[in-house]
Amino acid sequence: MRVNDETRGVSSARTDTAAHRALAHGRELLRDGPVADACSALLRAAAGLRETDPPLARRALLAAASAAWAAGDRDSYRRVFTVGPCHACGAGSEATLCAEGCPEAAWRSHRIGMSAMVEGDFRRARAVLEPRLRQVTTRAETNELREAGEVALLLGRLPTARRLLGLALASARSAGAEARVPGILAHLAYAELREGRHPQASAHAEEGVALARRLGQRNVAADLSAVRALVLSIAGDLPTVRARIADVLAVAQPHGLAQAAFLAEWAQARAELGAGKVERAAARLAPLVRPGARQGHFGLWFLAVPCFVEACVLSDRVLDATEMVDLFAGWADLGADPQAPAQLARCRALVAPADRSEELYRSALAHHEQASGPYEHARTQLAFGMWLRRRRRPTEARTQLRDALMGFERCGAVLWAGRAGAELRAAGEVAGTGEAGVLSSLTPQQVRIARDVARGATNKEIAAELSISIRTVEYHLRNVFAQLGVRSRTGLAHLMANVGEDQGRAEPGPV
Repeated sequence: MRVNDETRGVSSARTDTAAHRALAHGRELLRDGPVADACSALLRAAAGLRETDPPLARRALLAAASAAWAAGDRDSYRRVFTVGPCHACGAGSEATLCAEGCPEAAWRSHRIGMSAMVEGDFRRARAVLEPRLRQVTTRAETNELREAGEVALLLGRLPTARRLLGLALASARSAGAEARVPGILAHLAYAELREGRHPQASAHAEEGVALARRLGQRNVAADLSAVRALVLSIAGDLPTVRARIADVLAVAQPHGLAQAAFLAEWAQARAELGAGKVERAAARLAPLVRPGARQGHFGLWFLAVPCFVEACVLSDRVLDATEMVDLFAGWADLGADPQAPAQLARCRALVAPADRSEELYRSALAHHEQASGPYEHARTQLAFGMWLRRRRRPTEARTQLRDALMGFERCGAVLWAGRAGAELRAAGEVAGTGEAGVLSSLTPQQVRIARDVARGATNKEIAAELSISIRTVEYHLRNVFAQLGVRSRTGLAHLMANVGEDQGRAEPGPV
């Protein structure tokens, strides 16, 4: 009997040692390596530690969930939170919570709530998980604060997520746990981005990228760089965004970082929309948002749908847009994203017949009043203002466009502010200095077309940007040539290059 006990003890020690090695290796890969391999190692570690060290096994499972999320691996993510019978209190059903006082109650309820979230049952997920969020205090440990912040982010409780992640950041810094800081900054920057707090997201992303690179955490640096690229996609220019995205993909592609790659592709598409390249943007976004094996990320696809719908509408692919609006409606109904109802109404307005669009735009604006997010609010005001201008209602259009301009300026969306300003001038509002000199003989619409031609846009691209026909663009362009005394697009570009900065600066196209 003693021999058998000793044999079992040696075997258990070996298993325990192997599990600890797998845990250390998985954590290392999660920071800098293929995340699919990290997930496998962490699941193996959790299995080996289940009997000897249950708390550490749970930490391994949570790390495996992070790896599965980073990889966009829904099946592995679901597997982490699969719920079996509770050996402590006897709760058997997957949806049955533990009895009061059960030592497994907190962990089991977390898994039940997360499992419901993966399956799209957000009402159940909130009912199970939110009471736990309310129990987290400022004295909680760094890991508890971070995990609670991540849960709040998944539930769409963005202010709560920012508060908890801010506390986790302060806790990690005060404890000198520098290695934990980049990961917390990545989630905090993402929460701020979701709320439209772009300057804050940019500041935290910049700090996090520098620290993650210094610590050798390339995967975390890629996630933070993707957030930074998304900020630049509304505040910078296309070449700068492309440079940032190249940094992201250099790590994301070999390491299988589906989340970072998704955010990077979305950022590039949004910048392309800002540059008037609507067809390219629609083509880039299509595989990210449509169901199927090529979908960008199972838990993030909905974020890019509003941009995809606009890109499709502007590139005359309304049928593709309508199909995605229906899918997005299913997501919005789950109640997991506070911005989704307003975005859905805006998307429906974009594809609706003219006699329904105004009602839907006003519905979207009403929804915005119920949720924070100045950037999305301004986007709806811009879209509605453009719609009003195209229907020859310039006074009403200017009201919406002024509000959009101020909203974009407040949240640092420089690219969009430029576009709102251009639409405002096209609606008849003249800046304080006015359009003087050589361009003064042109209408606002003609000035816009002249600028777009000067930056190399084709008639088809301009028509998509301004939501007018190619024939109308050609008509205006002939008048521009006649008014300015030029005979070709090259001549017009040369003339515009020599016009004063206030008159000749090319404005970004619609998104």
